[in-house]
Amino acid sequence: MSAVTADAGAAEVRAYVEGYLLAAYAQPRRGDAPAGAQDAAAQLVLLTPPDRPDVAAPIEAATRAAAATWLVRDLANTPSDVKDPAWFADRALRLADALGLDTTVRGPAELAEEGFGALLAVGAGSARGPRLVTVTYDPADNGVTPATDRSAPRHVVVVGKGITYDTGGLSIKPREAMVPMKTDMVGAAVALAVVLGAARARSDRRVTAVLPLAENHVGAASYRPGDVLRTWSGRTVEVANTDAEGRLVLADAVGYAVQELAPDVLVDVATLTGAASMGLGRGHGALFATDDAVADALEDAARTTGERVWRMPLVEDYAGALRSDVADLRHVPVESPGGGAITAALFLREFVGDVPWAHLDVAGPARATADRHEVVAGATGFGARLLLEALDRL
Repeated sequence: MSAVTADAGAAEVRAYVEGYLLAAYAQPRRGDAPAGAQDAAAQLVLLTPPDRPDVAAPIEAATRAAAATWLVRDLANTPSDVKDPAWFADRALRLADALGLDTTVRGPAELAEEGFGALLAVGAGSARGPRLVTVTYDPADNGVTPATDRSAPRHVVVVGKGITYDTGGLSIKPREAMVPMKTDMVGAAVALAVVLGAARARSDRRVTAVLPLAENHVGAASYRPGDVLRTWSGRTVEVANTDAEGRLVLADAVGYAVQELAPDVLVDVATLTGAASMGLGRGHGALFATDDAVADALEDAARTTGERVWRMPLVEDYAGALRSDVADLRHVPVESPGGGAITAALFLREFVGDVPWAHLDVAGPARATADRHEVVAGATGFGARLLLEALDRL
């Protein structure tokens, strides 16, 4: 039992409960059903005086935020011999169906028919084919009245990189670098957790998660450095390094989201570059944005949740490094100007159009080697609470 919150206000109660639940997470062993944040919450006793104002709402909010983080951790910590694109898509479908959300799953045949050339190329080397999942929460379908008088709710689209395992493809990674690559799909897990969390919170924002899922493997059909891919948007991309696959699957998913989903705000989340973790370490995510208001909303939410971000520049002088002689774009520079996280973000920007956009490169804080405060070893779940907190600000 704890008396720490006896004199705490609602915000302090929420912070205490959320911190407790985040730190209480433990990776499930193979074959065990994962525990839930609600189960951990049931073991916490708060002693409050009888005249205290109701604290049910902050406790519920804390549990909801922690549950989103736990889901990301559970998905990311699942071994990749289990977690292929089909498994992830099925898991997303079942979780979304439980909340009555609209879900579409595209398999290899649908992806080929609709022209998702980059996603198909990345997944071609694996016997386990790619998927593209969209999950939408619409407040109008759930009887939620918008907080302000407007004809339609703001539509926030979250695109998450979902590489269920990353060998690097033909540009193969060193052995040591492959060990944590079961977590290379945390962006997709965050996007899924956000749309589910928005539904549970009955947000007045319309939220869609777009999950491009593929296994970047080595096989007879692997795509090659030097290939030219046609993305969903029609733009062609010269491949320079098959281990820079995340920006390719995001190019297809972002292009699709912009043109087909009509977002008011677009956010993508990805363990995208080693450069981001080299520059910022494991304590901060790299934030890029084309819109100051969107960047401010995410930075403000980060201060609230403690999931720290650092805004990085989209350096126009570096954009020329993405030019190709044989395609519209080259996804990795021939001669790097440095700032690898920046050139990756500039590549993604090519598919965004005029939509207000933010890119979160979480390669550093998405994984931890040891427990520290509310962060646990393994997949940390970084970004889920941040984006849920940011929804009302966007």
